Amino acid sequence: MKATNRNSGSMDGNLRLLGGLGLGASLMYLFDPMVGRRRRAMIRDKMIRVGHKTVDAIDVTARDLKNRAAGYVAEARGRIFPKEVSDEFLAERVRAKLSFLVTHPSSIEVTASDGVVTLEGPILKHEVDRLLRGVSAVRGVKSVDNRLEAHETAEGIPGLQGEPPRPKGGEVPELLQKNWSPAARFAVGTAAGALLLYGARQTGIAGATAAIFGGGMLARALTNMELKRLLGIGASRRGIDVHKIINVSAPVEEVFSFWTNYENFPRFMANVREVQDIGNDRSRWIVAGPAGAPVEWTAEITNYVPNESIGWKTVPGSPIAHGGIVRFEPNPDGSTRVEVKLSYHPAAGAVGHAVAALFGADPESEIDADLMRMKSMIETGVPPHDAARAQ
Repeated sequence: MKATNRNSGSMDGNLRLLGGLGLGASLMYLFDPMVGRRRRAMIRDKMIRVGHKTVDAIDVTARDLKNRAAGYVAEARGRIFPKEVSDEFLAERVRAKLSFLVTHPSSIEVTASDGVVTLEGPILKHEVDRLLRGVSAVRGVKSVDNRLEAHETAEGIPGLQGEPPRPKGGEVPELLQKNWSPAARFAVGTAAGALLLYGARQTGIAGATAAIFGGGMLARALTNMELKRLLGIGASRRGIDVHKIINVSAPVEEVFSFWTNYENFPRFMANVREVQDIGNDRSRWIVAGPAGAPVEWTAEITNYVPNESIGWKTVPGSPIAHGGIVRFEPNPDGSTRVEVKLSYHPAAGAVGHAVAALFGADPESEIDADLMRMKSMIETGVPPHDAARAQ
């Protein structure tokens, strides 16, 4: 018993120590005499923007729930008190379902008469039963007249050519789709929040499992982002998208030349320590990572149109997979419009991005400041003092 108490006390002490260190680091970050005011203002602006987005999301969700409720009521009323629909309308209703049931919907001819739907045309044999079941389930269909021409393969059948087959099996349930509707996000978020609270109050594996699952689904509902992107699972560089535009008071040739000189990047970017041209359209980058630790990757040029665009992507195996393109467009007044599009896969996915974004330590926040320094450097010729390699 004494040993258990000692271990428990030691653990509590360690947790308090870690909490104190974290609080101290946060206070130092926010109240830094040089940049603390800017950081606090940035966090305040982000919170205001989140508040505005929350209000808009609530309004959209309320309207979606209202419309869905009206739709469900109308659907229930139609099933309980069915009304006769015109043959034309019923045929259109069936045609709207074909793309979910067969791989070549345009090959199927649909006619309707007094609730009897007639299907004609070539079809792959293994799709016949699925089509008949799906059409029979359409509201208003009393029976199905099967006049289909079933074929084992599509070879030599004109009606089954020209459209790449794709897997079917009915409409994809909403929760299995990439993007959820506001109503689905609200329903899942509410249930996930309740599960998270339940799990937090329980002990043991069951409670931890409930809390983890509830937290994951709550994050999925709040961000409307697939879990693999949310958690950074997989090798895709597509995780977070950043889009920025800035106008520079200089000719497009000058701005493009500035960007194609790798030595300029450390002179206006805060975290880029060094960029080396290693040949074959590749470059090696060294940037300041978490706690100032150096992070290195190799990038290769994927698009190069003089005075128009530069595209790049990291090579396989890079610690932070990312890619993007910068476009340069001359304005009528002689200035240049610079458009930056960047996609990157942060550590811990969007969750890691969200934590970093609160304190401005993410590419989206950094690019804003970097672009302003770039603009100032080109327009004035004076390198900024707060870049990685100030001069």
